[in-house]
Amino acid sequence: MRTRRGTAGLRGWGGVGAMGLACAVAGSLVLALPDRGDTGDGVRQGGPGSTVAAPARADADDCNDRSLRPSSKDGPTIERIRNRDVKKLIVGVDQNSYRWGYRDPNKKGGELEGFDIDLAREIAEEIFGDRDAVVFRAIPTNERIPAIQSGQVDMVVRTMTVNCERLKDVDFSTGYFETGQQVLAPKKSDITGYDPSLTGKKICSASGSIAEDELKKKNYSADISTTVPNQLDCLVRLQLGEVDAVVTDSALAAGQAAQDPTVELKGEEPFTTEHYGVAMKKGSDDLVRRVNKVLDDYREDGGWQKSYDKWLKEGLGKSSGPPAPEYRD
Repeated sequence: MRTRRGTAGLRGWGGVGAMGLACAVAGSLVLALPDRGDTGDGVRQGGPGSTVAAPARADADDCNDRSLRPSSKDGPTIERIRNRDVKKLIVGVDQNSYRWGYRDPNKKGGELEGFDIDLAREIAEEIFGDRDAVVFRAIPTNERIPAIQSGQVDMVVRTMTVNCERLKDVDFSTGYFETGQQVLAPKKSDITGYDPSLTGKKICSASGSIAEDELKKKNYSADISTTVPNQLDCLVRLQLGEVDAVVTDSALAAGQAAQDPTVELKGEEPFTTEHYGVAMKKGSDDLVRRVNKVLDDYREDGGWQKSYDKWLKEGLGKSSGPPAPEYRD
């Protein structure tokens, strides 16, 4: 049975109000695709020394843990990327997930930054020898896979959970972050978690997200009709009293809870166990292997931990590190 890391403290992400963040990002889109959804898929990264039985996996099959073995060899996909007119890696990202891919309204310039942005730059440096050789395209949740399939982006680095259903449409790297879904609700609410206390409540989730999928499987007779294009819109609806709770990934929810002291994560632990991965076009084996090489190096040379400490440690607490890679035989 898989064990998981303990949940870290959910504090410290202050300084950018949730409503202010929503307004700030709205006017600073870079190469954005049509906005028909925008969210992440569940995050949890915990402290060391705590191992408990794992919650339900978002996918029953272990295929979401296996990827191609890493390689530094070039292939047709990488050669095509290098030889086109745009001599940069084109990466689909989020632009309003606090500390993952976002614009700090308190900083001049409005450049994207965060944990996922750091990883995208690592991959660009591997392919082009330049961390700045990357074009970021802000894409909504339900456009992630179509953007890859149509060639609008070379890959998506955007808090995207790997599961067997998605592997039918795209290829993934090894997991680079352990994740999980959780309930966000007002502190004064009688909701206690992903449990029967949701009965009769109105729940918001982002379209195309793992949260939406999980609620369709089991929702404790809650009203799950409210779906929005942008996960941050769920928080706004919660603040306006239009919904009773939000189901989303725990790290994004933790950031929102830190920005709005009237809401909190409900339940002691996330109710799923998932991994984030880098998504790429089906059959682009050389690119998948190269990304896995980047991830191997990133884990071993301390780059992953450095990025975690910079962006996520303050809100999620001390980390016991990234998930170990698993490869196909």
